[in-house]
Amino acid sequence: MRATSRRSPAFTVALTLFACLLAYLATPNLGTVVRAARADGTPGVFVPRELFCIQHPGHESCVWTGDFRSDDGAVSRSGVEMYGSDRTTHRAGQPARAVDVGAANRVYGPGGSNEWIVTALLLASAAAILLFLYVGPRRGTRRPRVAADRE
Repeated sequence: MRATSRRSPAFTVALTLFACLLAYLATPNLGTVVRAARADGTPGVFVPRELFCIQHPGHESCVWTGDFRSDDGAVSRSGVEMYGSDRTTHRAGQPARAVDVGAANRVYGPGGSNEWIVTALLLASAAAILLFLYVGPRRGTRRPRVAADRE
């Protein structure tokens, strides 16, 4: 049997498309996740109104929705979620500091968020796949192994 060192063109195309999909999913969120990570936006107050919870086997996921109003009164949004909130983080009607970074339906706490990690992993995965496919391991950089002297 002869081993081949070439990969299938269909495999290359499929992985290229997968890498492009990963990049496509991550790229539109870049600005928002960077601003959210740094809590760089319009400061204000989030007033929680409703708690929404979903039960999973052995786990509960909750999020508070409510109203956001900027400190200067220029921005007022209702029906937004507070990122990172759960059942115990807020009480209905009790204001909490928040930052509007421009996300469609979400505001963030003044400490920012860790959403950037998922976006960075998606982009790094796409880059790694493309590098593997089109650059590959550098040939000739390793020294050949020298067989031990035989007596």
